[in-house]
Amino acid sequence: MAKDRYVAYVGTYTHENSVGIHVYDVDIENGKLTERSVAPINNPSYIVRSKSGKLLYSIEDEGVASFSIDENGDLTQINSEWIGGMRGCHIEVDSKDRYLFVSGYHDGKITMMKLNEDGSIGGISCGIFHNGVSKSAVEKRMDPAVSCSRLTPDEKYLLVCDCGLSQVKVYEVDYELGKLQLIDMIRFSIDKAPRKLRFSRDGKFLYVMAEGANAVYVFSYKDTDEGPVFERIQKVSCVKDEDPMAACVGFDQDFADKYAYVSIDGTNMITVLSRDAETGFMEFEQTFPVSGEYPKSVSVIPGDKYLVSLNHDTDEMRVFEIFHDKKYALQRVAPIKVDKPNSIQIYKLV
Repeated sequence: MAKDRYVAYVGTYTHENSVGIHVYDVDIENGKLTERSVAPINNPSYIVRSKSGKLLYSIEDEGVASFSIDENGDLTQINSEWIGGMRGCHIEVDSKDRYLFVSGYHDGKITMMKLNEDGSIGGISCGIFHNGVSKSAVEKRMDPAVSCSRLTPDEKYLLVCDCGLSQVKVYEVDYELGKLQLIDMIRFSIDKAPRKLRFSRDGKFLYVMAEGANAVYVFSYKDTDEGPVFERIQKVSCVKDEDPMAACVGFDQDFADKYAYVSIDGTNMITVLSRDAETGFMEFEQTFPVSGEYPKSVSVIPGDKYLVSLNHDTDEMRVFEIFHDKKYALQRVAPIKVDKPNSIQIYKLV
């Protein structure tokens, strides 16, 4: 039987020396990433693979772009489309590869893009700009900044993080008409800035990483006849001590059942949180330095033994072996040089 092969796609900023999406072969047994190719594109700051495993979608300056994936994981661009606003920062795709959901940090917009049967990107199906809020006559206005969106496990709803408004807006998704309808929102205290979110694999719990609080908020999730119900059950800190430089910026891409990983800007650390699968509760386990600056993104290599940190400002990726029992991490391989890495996705080739 052929051995499973894995590939990593690393999105970068190309205003210096990088030219696009870097493709790596991944040795999951030894935690090694070996570059095999680069797909040229302007500032592919976030990427996501289609659920079929045959296509990759990327943010670019011009909007969003689609790529075909060959048998080795290499990329060939198919097309690109404008999203009707400023450049996006995050992409979500539904399980039937019908739509992309593009988050816009700079203009506070969530955009729903139609996907064609061949995997190319069609036009804009729905676009919603969030509105700013004045806190008071003497305080700074709260401007929208959409940083992340995720479908609920049943895919009936789209949750949209707006870290500028300190809200997670809940939209009902109409796949037939290609529309979004706001039906609820999860409110956070002013300046808590919910930035990223994940659901547990069983779909029972929602985890929201809040940049301003340096914490992860835990919610139970149920869909009822009256609509979705999110109940906050816990807040767990991602830093040992209050530090004015600390800010949560990265949440591991594939939420594991036992652990979650959060990267901390300013202190250049990664925090490990352990998780109880039955209750959904989390507990601070350990934190360790990334040996670089600005860990913009973090990802677990399949097998849950190794972790990759994308150190944006020092132009590198570093791989750490995680020892949960002894609460420490060890760098096993040399740093991997890559200019301005911003996001990483690791997949098994289909």
